[in-house]
Amino acid sequence: MITVGSQFPDFSLTAVTSSSPDSAFETIEQDSYAGKWKVIFFWPKDFTFVCPTEIAGFGRLEGEFADRDAQLLGASTDSEFVHLAWRQQRDELKDLPFPMLSDIRRDLAQSLGILDGAEGVAQRATFIVDPQGIVRFVYVTDLNVGRSPEEVLRVLDALQTDELCPCNWQAGDDTLEAA
Repeated sequence: MITVGSQFPDFSLTAVTSSSPDSAFETIEQDSYAGKWKVIFFWPKDFTFVCPTEIAGFGRLEGEFADRDAQLLGASTDSEFVHLAWRQQRDELKDLPFPMLSDIRRDLAQSLGILDGAEGVAQRATFIVDPQGIVRFVYVTDLNVGRSPEEVLRVLDALQTDELCPCNWQAGDDTLEAA
């Protein structure tokens, strides 16, 4: 698995950006959001139980991420057509404010080292990537355990201070001084 300090791999994937079939599909590439932080999170499968809770959780915080000049990008190994159908059928996903990437060929998941060998799907992984394309944070949980979008936002805040941040640091708290 790639880790902190690694260059995030180049990618070009079809994304679902709306619930309308007429305007749903767009190509998203590594440099589509040049100069921004990116929060790229993978879920294992569409039409499952834990995944929509996380996706909706990130969706509720999208404005907070945008305020920090960060672009949310969600991804799975499902096709763009499955993403679209899922958005259309789940109320909490219909107006999702960020792209859902289709890594159907599993190229990006494989490059990141997060393809679950036993299940053949992406692991539940999150990457915070700085504007230079460097991975600054990696968070992976078991396929059965949802992650905390609030924790990802907290870590983004800490990374953007460019300071030493203690355990459980929150935006507005004092940072540490190196002695």
